[in-house]
Amino acid sequence: MNTRTTDHRAPSPLPAPAPALPDGGQMCAPYAEAVLRHAGRDWLRLNVPGHAAAPGSDLAGLFGSRITALDFPPLLDGIDLGPDTPLDRALALAAEAWGARRTWFLTNGASQGNQIASMVAPALGRTLVVQRSVHSSVIDGLVLSGLDAVFVQPSVDPEQGIAHGVTAADVARALARTPDAAAVYIVSPSYFGAVADVRAISDTAHAAGVPLIVDEAWGSHFGFHPGLPANALSAGADLVTSSTHKLAGSLTQSAMLHLAEGPFADLLEPLVDRAFRLVQSTSASALLTASLDLARRSLVTDAAVTGGSIEAAGRVRRAVRALGRFTVVSDGFHAFPDIVEADPLRVAIDTRAGGITGHEARRRLFRDHQIMVEVATDAAIVAVIGAGSAPDTDRFVEALHTLPAPLTTVRAGVGTAAAAEAGTGAGTGAGMLRLPAPGATKLTAREAFLSPALIVAAEEAVGRISADTLAAYPPGIPNVLPGEVITAEAVRFLQRTAAAPNGHVRGALDLGVTRLRVVA
Repeated sequence: MNTRTTDHRAPSPLPAPAPALPDGGQMCAPYAEAVLRHAGRDWLRLNVPGHAAAPGSDLAGLFGSRITALDFPPLLDGIDLGPDTPLDRALALAAEAWGARRTWFLTNGASQGNQIASMVAPALGRTLVVQRSVHSSVIDGLVLSGLDAVFVQPSVDPEQGIAHGVTAADVARALARTPDAAAVYIVSPSYFGAVADVRAISDTAHAAGVPLIVDEAWGSHFGFHPGLPANALSAGADLVTSSTHKLAGSLTQSAMLHLAEGPFADLLEPLVDRAFRLVQSTSASALLTASLDLARRSLVTDAAVTGGSIEAAGRVRRAVRALGRFTVVSDGFHAFPDIVEADPLRVAIDTRAGGITGHEARRRLFRDHQIMVEVATDAAIVAVIGAGSAPDTDRFVEALHTLPAPLTTVRAGVGTAAAAEAGTGAGTGAGMLRLPAPGATKLTAREAFLSPALIVAAEEAVGRISADTLAAYPPGIPNVLPGEVITAEAVRFLQRTAAAPNGHVRGALDLGVTRLRVVA
């Protein structure tokens, strides 16, 4: 356990004074409103973007002239350049809303936040204690940072073939064998909506002298309604990645990174700010940034609308239980000690009891009913209802129950380990494809990624060290890491994933995963 006497609250350069919050408080959207005012003026645009908001362009024809008129570059006087700008005020409102000391707007998704968090961790130690089922962007961060990693294995539901989370006891054991720990890095909630005991894990990390970083990509809406779990910052997390576009209503690819007002804030704030500049585009989209401002305002001011979304998700679960053909995955969460709550806006349905695989259910819902769900595994489909959205739940329930049952025999436990928390698997009717156990770690992620490499046939890669991250997608939870030994089990899993309907392996050299890159 980390017993260093480093004072993590040592003096650091003083931050600039916080901007004054707008008079209208959370009812305002200062950045979005400033961009709208700017677009309303008669500009002759001789700068980038090259479309110049031309009303007759193909872009304007497809998206409407309003979109191109609002598409401004950064560094505009009175918007994001100068003292106490609308952007400054929007960031301050977001920090207030999520209970953060400081918030950064991200335009490359929560992946950017995970990379930033991994990049600043070396200031605290040499080894990241990290949940094994983190998103692949955390592993990308390990490549960027060069940190060693000690992995904490999540609990696995053998019926569903999905991984959930970790307990404080799991984390304590990992910290006990990691004297140079830099931080603890966990995921909560999981892709299926399982919420970890962030408070207990935070207390464990802080007792060991290290911060807790939480990938809360799927929980950006937490804390904004009494029917939702509390967010990770309020439970003691120190740095939190929030994929605001997922369920909080901003545009795709927009996200936030939140820093808590905690014992590590003085050290982390300038480091995060510098790392943010390293990986943030110098042409950050005004449209994405404005959408973050608007999403924050909606979450804070429209709690009743969010309540309607929670009720809509509840209606789906109640209907599924009442009709009896399918089952609700979260109804079994009580069996796992690492799960303390469930996200009510995530509706995961076990389709096997209804005689159809999740992959086939998703395909038919898409093709025959024009209904899109978030992801499918062999065992289940996952539908999400965004905070503030009001979907036609009756349409979904009716379409779900009109699906054919092509399986002549439904066997308990059939389904792949095609799981959102460890990859989207691909059953072929040959029984359960279990989550592959990780191979032995021989090199750090950075060492393996930067080493001379060879491309070999997949069967020849077994027993060799991977140079790449390979992750069944979505959601991109790595099954093989750079520096890990490639196992035959992992190769079979990834190839069957790739063969599934909508199956995809992030990082693969070809669609069928027939070749792999290994350390020479």
